[in-house]
Amino acid sequence: MRQVFLDTETTGLSAEHGDRIIEIGCIEMVNRRLSGRTLHRYVNPGRPSHPDALKVHGLSDEFLADKPSFGQIADEVAEFVAGAELVIHNAEFDIGFLDAEFDRLKRPRTLDVAGAVIDSLVLARELFPGKGNSLDALCRRLEVDNSAREYHGALLDAGLLAEVYLRMTRGQKTLVIDGADEAGGGAALLQIDLAGFVLPVIQPTPDEEAAHAALLADLDRESKGKTVYRTLVPA
Repeated sequence: MRQVFLDTETTGLSAEHGDRIIEIGCIEMVNRRLSGRTLHRYVNPGRPSHPDALKVHGLSDEFLADKPSFGQIADEVAEFVAGAELVIHNAEFDIGFLDAEFDRLKRPRTLDVAGAVIDSLVLARELFPGKGNSLDALCRRLEVDNSAREYHGALLDAGLLAEVYLRMTRGQKTLVIDGADEAGGGAALLQIDLAGFVLPVIQPTPDEEAAHAALLADLDRESKGKTVYRTLVPA
């Protein structure tokens, strides 16, 4: 399974009102292992960032002035996400901005190119209802080191998201722990056929049978003959 962890930084909060993408970061994972492939691009948005957005990402208009437009990197982005399952924190936000950029270029939208999308924010809210589920909060809760996150950065945040996602989704699904895979070795696990075990059946003593019969009689009296135990156990 091929997944792409994706994050964007933008000039503001509203793609509908003309805010644009200024940075995109993507990290590829195949079968829950990082492949080493990444895509990281800064983008000249053709408009200034809102002061509040600038405080978040720290990317000045001067820094972005000589960077390519989104149209110049659109092929790279589309090729990188093609057919992949996208994992995005608050996916509606990033997908909305990507779709707005693709719409301007009259290109297919994000999910027409990618295979599917998982919103890790929705997943986090299901796992930790009533708690803060920002990426920073999840890093603290799941013990992911985000000490390098002075500003939001698309590639850095995509990497943090990949680690957070792995920790949120690594629940044990079988009674056998795959120690060989965790250790990176080739040790074989012992396979045990439980069908060969015979469990002992301990019969009650006469005193225990008498006490049980007395209890059932009390239940009969209290329920006015509605006790169902005897109907469930063969005589």
